[in-house]
Amino acid sequence: MAASPSIHLVTEIPGPKSRALVARREAATPPGAAKLTPIAIERAHGAVVTDVDGNRYLDLAGGIGTLAVGHTPDAVVGAIKEQVDKLIHMCFIVGTYEAPVALCERLNALAPGAFPKRTVLMNSGAEALETAVLIARSHTKRQGVVVFDGAYHGRTNLTLAMTSKFNLFKKGYGPFAPEVYRLPFPNAFRRPAGMTAEAWVDWHVGNLEHSFTAIVDPSHVAAVVIEPVLGEGGFIPIPAPFLQRLRQLCDTHGMLLICDEVQAGMGRTGKLWACEHAGVVPDILCTAKSLGAGMPISAVIGRATVMESPHAGGLGGTYSGNPLACVAALAALDTITDPAFLARAVVVGERMRAGLLAIQARHPRLVGDVRGLGPMLAMELVKDPDTREPWLEATQAVNAATLQRGLITIRAGLYSNCVRLLPPLTISDAELDEAMTVLSASVDAVAAALGVA
Repeated sequence: MAASPSIHLVTEIPGPKSRALVARREAATPPGAAKLTPIAIERAHGAVVTDVDGNRYLDLAGGIGTLAVGHTPDAVVGAIKEQVDKLIHMCFIVGTYEAPVALCERLNALAPGAFPKRTVLMNSGAEALETAVLIARSHTKRQGVVVFDGAYHGRTNLTLAMTSKFNLFKKGYGPFAPEVYRLPFPNAFRRPAGMTAEAWVDWHVGNLEHSFTAIVDPSHVAAVVIEPVLGEGGFIPIPAPFLQRLRQLCDTHGMLLICDEVQAGMGRTGKLWACEHAGVVPDILCTAKSLGAGMPISAVIGRATVMESPHAGGLGGTYSGNPLACVAALAALDTITDPAFLARAVVVGERMRAGLLAIQARHPRLVGDVRGLGPMLAMELVKDPDTREPWLEATQAVNAATLQRGLITIRAGLYSNCVRLLPPLTISDAELDEAMTVLSASVDAVAAALGVA
């Protein structure tokens, strides 16, 4: 007997109750606070989201990468409920309690590298990245920070300076923090005509040495900060030779390598850490999003000798190490580190990639690229497969079409022309197949409407 569909629509999308609540939101909040869909959510579990009108959707946005273990996972909910009667907040600066200590111990053991480690807990990915840079500067006594085209590291002043996508995130907000130096990223899809992907990567690997002369001298650089898979930049995995060369240069010149695994970590690529795909061990690793299963928490994990550099009182924050967030993270880690969970993540990625490649095969003029690692996947939409001109309007149309059919998808990419897929990794085969069927039908409809079918 076939499984009942998870998607169930009972009103137009958005429904009247969604429209009313969204209208209240728009009246109470500034337009700059992003809103990617017009629906209002009442509850969610696993991969299924229910709105205030009773419509059920499948979620391939996954809280923009926060929900590797799914919505309201039983173990996480149970841990929070047990903790809430004991201690909601104390401030880890004021007193010591079990949950944050246990979480730091766990992360020290799980992070890559056969050396002693220390962890400091923060509240968001941006806080983690900014803290990592402060630690690197304290340790090296240098100021420079190297980042890359397409990077997204956060919305604080320093992390905005480190972020690449200007118009959406940075326009009108300067001046930004100084001493940030941006290098090219080897995006194989946008390589010059006639050049192979391998040759393009080789050129970037060779250009690193030049960049550390022409753009900034290594002796000035505290840290090189990189996402092993560009997130907001369009789900572009960093080629292993490029990351490996960065590691060599950091070792040679005393620069620290910081991996931003805020979105790509926690099993999202089929391995616990995305940097494992390249066999590279960073000096500092930043994690957040799926670490807390929806609770606001992040962590900076690094070599003990590096992490111990800041002076006493130089790290921390009022809510850093909140016990509710910490017990949620510990419960999430129990699931994420299970070999069966990681093996399932690989299967989810393979199944989803096959669906995306089938869509691309039907619409080669529209779907320019399908890429990512494991179940962290995106398809880039273009106006012309030869010029690869980004097609933002097509991407917007696909995301609108999926929502009308009961599937939540969102954009990504330097040009906002990628459909990004971040499903809960607990999604079932039946739910994933249903989602890919809807996505396929949505692309078919958009392609037909745009005359590229």
